[in-house]
Amino acid sequence: MHHDNHEYDYEKLKEVGKISYEALQYAKGLVKAGASVLEVCEKAEEFIRGKGMVPAFPVNLSINEGAAHYTATINDQLRFSDKDLVKVDLGARSGDVLGDCAVCVDLSGKYGKLIETAEQTLESALSKVRAGAELNSIGREVEQLAKRNGFQPIRNLGGHAIEREELHASIFIPNYDNGDTTKLEEGQVVAIETFITTGEGSVTDSDIVQIFQKTGAASTRSPETRKMAESIDNQYKTYPFAIRWLSKEFASEFGIRKALNELNSFGVIESFPALVERSRGIVAQAEKEVIVEKDSCTVVTK
Repeated sequence: MHHDNHEYDYEKLKEVGKISYEALQYAKGLVKAGASVLEVCEKAEEFIRGKGMVPAFPVNLSINEGAAHYTATINDQLRFSDKDLVKVDLGARSGDVLGDCAVCVDLSGKYGKLIETAEQTLESALSKVRAGAELNSIGREVEQLAKRNGFQPIRNLGGHAIEREELHASIFIPNYDNGDTTKLEEGQVVAIETFITTGEGSVTDSDIVQIFQKTGAASTRSPETRKMAESIDNQYKTYPFAIRWLSKEFASEFGIRKALNELNSFGVIESFPALVERSRGIVAQAEKEVIVEKDSCTVVTK
């Protein structure tokens, strides 16, 4: 394996992948009808911390038509029901090395074919991943299989390259043929993630915004905002965090939002609204993180 062109510590990456996968299996086992969404998020994040790593991003537990970026709110009262399809999406981080993987839990017993399609399209996409593979050819594979099974791929969500320090880096790996003939390179680390839906096949922002990341420095006059900016810099650097995490240190949600709004006005905060399928179709997801090899790929989240 020649990976000179991407400075990556592949051994560390595999450790992070292994812990991410273990956390995913642990979280999956906690998702049951009646279980608290807040508790599952916190326990899964604690699991990662207990392994000597930190969450690469807040644990995402998106339900039914929710596709991504739902993490528990402060004092979240939401509980899973026996009608839910739940996506668990999480990753561990060690230093600047990041994990990312996802799986579905069907509490309804009704979405077997949809979930199976998400898993099949993921495996099918992975079978196309190798140095020189064109991104749209991976997407085409996903789209054809999804449609054959009577579903739609989600067109504005997909996989991504993972650089050191950056979860969503440079390339977008589509779930349909978007015409992008950019080629994968040997040694690249990518997350292949398929999103399949009973709906029309696109996501839109909801009004729930719980996940943010700080992208730069800001000089602010407000001591509250400065204090929070310093805390974010110290604990989360430029990685995503949840309002819920800040609430451990800053008691008032209003105060937290006010400070985030001020940082946002300086252009140094990015927000990640929870995403929902536009036609409110049910969404299934499957995701693994891999290293692109000469003739195939190596899964690291296992």
